[in-house]
Amino acid sequence: MTSPPDRSPSDAWLALRRLTAARIGLSRAGASLATRPLLEFNLAHARARDAVHAELDEAQLMTDLAGLGLPVLQAASAAEDRRSYLMRPDLGRKLAPAAAASLASHAGSYDLVCLIVDGLSARAVQSHARPTLAGVIPALRAESWRIAPLVVVRHGRVAIGDAIAATLHAGCVVVLIGERPGLSAPDSMGAYLTWRPNQGTTDADRNCISNIRPDGIGYTDAAFKLLHLLRAMRAGGVSGVRLKDDSDRLLIGDDRQR
Repeated sequence: MTSPPDRSPSDAWLALRRLTAARIGLSRAGASLATRPLLEFNLAHARARDAVHAELDEAQLMTDLAGLGLPVLQAASAAEDRRSYLMRPDLGRKLAPAAAASLASHAGSYDLVCLIVDGLSARAVQSHARPTLAGVIPALRAESWRIAPLVVVRHGRVAIGDAIAATLHAGCVVVLIGERPGLSAPDSMGAYLTWRPNQGTTDADRNCISNIRPDGIGYTDAAFKLLHLLRAMRAGGVSGVRLKDDSDRLLIGDDRQR
């Protein structure tokens, strides 16, 4: 019987590294990280910090969204600048008075409003919002959903969707927002869905799809999950902890049929 070939520690982790962006089996020099993984860690940290402080290019995003066939509006939270937004999360949950007045002129009777909010990673929504919505809006319009104008929000938090939905008279809201950057993903986008949002809405009333990006939940799968949840919300009249998200099971079943 021949003995297995010797493997260095780095070779032993190679197969697992192909499956994840997580930092595993890092090389060391004594008790410390080796130079290369340390520099890579510092670079990832710098990218995450840059993502938090970056401003949204609203004009470019509105141009990108215009091709979806819906009017595109702008709004701002009560946070006047990026610094106050980061220091005062409560201000990011409230509409600026001028924004509330402007949106009120577009009020109607809508089934859904979709928000694109910079959040903690403007880069995320700048890159991922349009291709995700491109897989959602045409399908809903084909089912006769009444969809409000898209709203691009500056310096917003998830809960600002409650105020905007109430202002526009929309039955449910989808908030696409830049998530807190991590050391392996500074451009992750989240989607938060709420049925009948109001002043008393809590996080328990929301459904969330996290890590939307090409290396996470891809655009096609994210659109599938969004459509599935929106249809279930309207059918059952609930969202959040009262709505079970079984879209992963359906996605797995669909993959097996291919």
